[in-house]
Amino acid sequence: MLDKVKELIVEVAHFNASTKEELESFRIKYLGSKGVLKDLFAEFKNVDADLRKDFGQALNTLKKTAEEKVIQLTEILENSVEEKTLYGDLTRPGEPIELGSRHPISIVKNQIIEVFNRIGFTVSEGPEIEDDWHNFSALNLPEYHPARDMQDTFFINKNPDILLRTHTSSVQVRYMEKNQPPIRTISPGRVFRNEDISARAHCIFHQVEGLYIDTDVSFADLKQTLLYFTKEMFGKSKIRLRPSYFPFTEPSAEVDIYWGLETEIDYRITKGTGWLEIMGCGMVDPNVLKNCNIDPTKYSGYAFGMGIERIAMLLYQIPDIRMFYENDKRFLEQFRSVI
Repeated sequence: MLDKVKELIVEVAHFNASTKEELESFRIKYLGSKGVLKDLFAEFKNVDADLRKDFGQALNTLKKTAEEKVIQLTEILENSVEEKTLYGDLTRPGEPIELGSRHPISIVKNQIIEVFNRIGFTVSEGPEIEDDWHNFSALNLPEYHPARDMQDTFFINKNPDILLRTHTSSVQVRYMEKNQPPIRTISPGRVFRNEDISARAHCIFHQVEGLYIDTDVSFADLKQTLLYFTKEMFGKSKIRLRPSYFPFTEPSAEVDIYWGLETEIDYRITKGTGWLEIMGCGMVDPNVLKNCNIDPTKYSGYAFGMGIERIAMLLYQIPDIRMFYENDKRFLEQFRSVI
């Protein structure tokens, strides 16, 4: 009987439990009201007198070992539960990463670039802080020219020669200074004008301007390019060009597309005419070519420019230009599924 108790002591000392259920079964087996220790203590009276001392000590050792084992394993299992609660179940799949939304201006800009890339236009970029030459003088706007008043300008540190660019035509000047024809490029970017902010105007906005210079370029080439763009961008196949004035092109025109009068919104945005202005364009003035060291007797070209915000407002029926700059998640999340 003593040998059996000693075996049980070894068994209890080596016991381990991975769950609270296993530990509870162990406790009931040894320390319960009908457990092993209860039976062994009942057998104590049947043990020989000379062995009772050793047998009693062994029983107490077994009881003490079993109680300490229960306390030890209970503490380990409780700490394990707390750690699991803290870090979660590592076998579970991870939480899905929430995808962001492209800004509608970025979406429309990329669409415009893609349309013109298909017909050979490259993308050129330039600084947003410009000098007077690239922003005005090289574009046939010499100092004190009255057309400078068409663009209210942000000057930096009251320096009349350093300013925030008012159009991306300055990028075209820089490109022409470094490259000889044939030139076929578009210049997307942010521009700045000192204007009051309203639902239809902002002091910061984005433009895409295009430039094509080669031999024998005509106004007919310009018209075909614009017709291709309107078909690809808007799905509209009817355009018109109205005479206009820009200092750096001659002749110049405003481009309208026939939007239609199918809905109430069409009537509102076209003011009941069905026609909608989308950009300005014209043949590059020979003085601009000359200022950029391109021979105007040999080369000719056309240029065009449009506001990205205006195009985005048309495509997505956005009523207020200020919504582009408020960073309202409710507005931006509407473009989550747009590539």
